[in-house]
Order: sequence, then C-alpha cells, then structure tokens
Amino acid sequence: MRSHLLNNTTAEHYRRTVTAGVERVAATIAAADRPFSGVGVGGLSPAVDAIDLDRPLGDASAALDELGEVYLRDAVHFHHPRYLGHLHCPAVIPAVLGEAVLSAVNSSLDTWDRSTGGTLIERRLIDWTAGRLGLGPAADGVFTSDGTQSDLQALLLAREEAGARAGTGHLGRLRVLVSECGRAGVQKSVRLLGLGPDAVVPLPVDRAGRMQTVALARALERCADQGTVPMAVVATAGTADFGSLDPLPEIAALCEQFSVWMHVDASYGCGLLASRERRGLLEGIERADSVTVDFHKAFFQPVSCSAVLVRDRATLRHVTYRPDHPVRTEHPARAEGPDRRRAAEERVPDQAAKSLQSTRRFDALKLWMTLRVMGADGIGALFDEVCDRAAEGWRLLDADPRFEVAVRPQLSTLVFRYVPARVTAPAGIDRANLYARKALFASGEAVVAGTKVGSRQYLKVTLLNPGTSVEDLAAVLDLLAGHAEKYLGDSLVRAC
Repeated sequence: MRSHLLNNTTAEHYRRTVTAGVERVAATIAAADRPFSGVGVGGLSPAVDAIDLDRPLGDASAALDELGEVYLRDAVHFHHPRYLGHLHCPAVIPAVLGEAVLSAVNSSLDTWDRSTGGTLIERRLIDWTAGRLGLGPAADGVFTSDGTQSDLQALLLAREEAGARAGTGHLGRLRVLVSECGRAGVQKSVRLLGLGPDAVVPLPVDRAGRMQTVALARALERCADQGTVPMAVVATAGTADFGSLDPLPEIAALCEQFSVWMHVDASYGCGLLASRERRGLLEGIERADSVTVDFHKAFFQPVSCSAVLVRDRATLRHVTYRPDHPVRTEHPARAEGPDRRRAAEERVPDQAAKSLQSTRRFDALKLWMTLRVMGADGIGALFDEVCDRAAEGWRLLDADPRFEVAVRPQLSTLVFRYVPARVTAPAGIDRANLYARKALFASGEAVVAGTKVGSRQYLKVTLLNPGTSVEDLAAVLDLLAGHAEKYLGDSLVRAC
C-alpha cells in the first residue's frame, strides 16, 4: 500500500498514473459532442450504488475505467460551447496545471512552516487584486473556497464593527440591507451570524435589476427612526440572475453618510478588473469596506478560487482567535527595499489569523500560473469576449418574435422567455418555458438555466465560454422554441 503514497521513491508511479488520468480526461473532453449525456438520476444511481467500496480494484487503470462509467461519461461539460446554464466557466489550461501542482505538493496555507513560498504567492495576489480594486495601501484579504464564504467573512467583520458602536444587546437590532436580486447566500450568512429573522432588509430594484438608491436612503433613515442598527449594505457587482451592477458610487456615498459598512459582492463582476473595455463599470468599488471576488466565475479558474478583500486590514482581527499568532501590523510586500526585507525578517507571515479556515488549499497558485502565462490582459480579453457575445445574443433575441427579453445585459447574462404567437394564459406560458428548459437538459444538446421575473417563469443563458458562437445561441433558441411548442401543442390536444 505504501507504493501508492507520493514520495521520492514513487515518482515514476506518480508520473505514469497522472499521465494516464490526463489522457483519459483529454479524450473525454475531445469526444464531447454535447454538454451532457442526458442521463437521469435513475439511470446513474444503480451503477454507483453497486460499487463495493470495501473491495478496492488495486489498479489505477481499472479505477479510471470504472470512473468513466459512473462519472466522466455523464459529467456536465462546462467547456462545451452550448453549456449556458450557470455561473461556471471553462478553465484555462495554466490554471489546470496549477491545480495539478498544488494537489501533488499539498501545501496548507495556514502557517508559514506548511506553505513557505505559497504564503508569499497568495499575499502577492491579494495585493495585486486589492490594487486592481483600488482599495488603498491598508488593504488586505485572504483566499476562500467560494463567494458564499467570502460574503460570510465580510459580514462577520461588519457585525463586529457595528457591535463595537452599538454596545451590548445589539444583535437583534442589526440589519443588513441588500437588493432583492442580491446573492441568496446573504440570508444564510445572516443566520449563521446569529442575527434575527428580520435582519435582512430586501430593497427593490429598477427594471435593469439594480438596487434603487432612493429605497436604500429611505431604509437607512427608517433604521435611525426605529432604533435599529444598519450593520452593512451589500451591493452587487454582477447579480446571478441578470448580471446587473448596482450603482456603486451612489451606494458608497450613502454608506459614508450613515457610517455603514459597504460590502460589494463582485463574485461575477470581478472579471471587469482585468477588462480593458469595461473596467469603468466598477467605478465606486474602491470605496467599499470589503469585496468578494470569485476567480472561478470570471477569471476562468477551476473551482475553488475565491477571495475576500478589506480596505482596512485591521478589521481582520475579528477572525483571529489565536493569541499566540497575533495579526501582523505591517505588510512586507508593500514596504520598499531594506524596509521590506526587514519587515519580512521580523514577522513570520500567518494566513490563519486572517481566515475562517485553518487547513486551506493553495488555490491561489491557479491564478498565479494563469497570470504568469496569460497575463491580466489575456483574462480580460476572454471576459470581454463573452460580454460581447451576450450583446450579440441580446440583439438576436430582440429581433426574434418568439422571445421576450427581460433586461439588456451589462455583463454576459441573458434573461428571456418564449412567448407563443397564439393567445395563451400566463400560467401556460410559464409551464411551457419550464418544460422547454427541462426537456433541453434531458436531451443533453444544451444546458440553460431558469429564473423568475416577478412571478413569471423565464429562461436564463449565462455566457462564460468564449467558444460559444452566435450560431450556437441561435441553435439553442430554436431548440427551446421547439420544446415549448411541443408542450403547448400537447396541452391543446389534452384539453380537447
């Protein structure tokens, strides 16, 4: 069994095994002619359930053969140009290389003696991201597993900062203000932070899905009148449903006026940080107290690769519960020359003091490899390409009488629905669109998502693959229309 451990005596075994795995995955990717096989739970469960995990195969090649049957053959392929479902992107090859390296070396990014250079690479990337955000010289942050964890940590910091001002017995009075199109994970974070059931205050949005700042101002005034404490305002730079960006400068001004923590969930919109054409859409983000970025959404990184950034590193003390590892007061990477070397020598870097996690993967390496191979402009060009494709898709939909478009895209999301030529009850149209999405997924020919606009059922296409063409979009629209028409035709037959 020791022969399966990765060490200096098993290097050749490691090379052969990983090469076989890479070849198998590469063949699967090359052969994929659709994003999904169409298998259902009932079709796949028996094969998985039949495997006796107490009887190992003893051979990696046999295990790969088995994996092909229970996973690879039926995996949903985000790299396929007709995968248009959710906020998942195809991964760039330098990042996949980084994933292979970090998994094999298996560094843990909590303490220096378990990571050494990995700690410095992560810190350098945090500095780079903070610089792109414009958060200033006191900024800091840490990599996380995903946007929900980043949001949780940011709101924890906001809760502690608000608590210091509000005094004892404040938890039941704290409020988090977020647009009704904001991340659902905010509700989860609020519950985990022990706040009351009324803590989240949803705010209305305009027709483009952006927070109404007039409503935000009124909500902040109500908090003052009612004796509640606005703990944080969560602005969204790229909503999951519409890709909309809240008006960040106006929100920042209100947060400063009312002395409220401003958090920006830029899980999706962080791709704009590398964009040459659309960087201006993030104007105002530099005034945030904290920011969530999801590199595995908009920087074409494998899951997981996220980070939370703060404008004032001193606020990270709220996640430090290790008195023997105090939060550092200097940041060696921002010092210059001899001062930088001296700061590095005097204080051993400690990432655990900044994170909700202890043992933590070296996910930053994937982004590091991507930047070193492709550069930020290379990433930004890919993100601009999918945004351009969404604009082309909007024009295609707007000219097609079969469809109704909800919002003109700011990023790369299209929200629309099939509307039949003949008069049909609204509930029937909803059911037709829902059926079309499910039937398309079951066919495996393409994957789209669904959402609601008001109470009505809509379809959603999220473009994060630069390989998706206008022709792909047109073909998917024809497939959706065909499934919807079939449903309505069958319904008419049943009614007769």
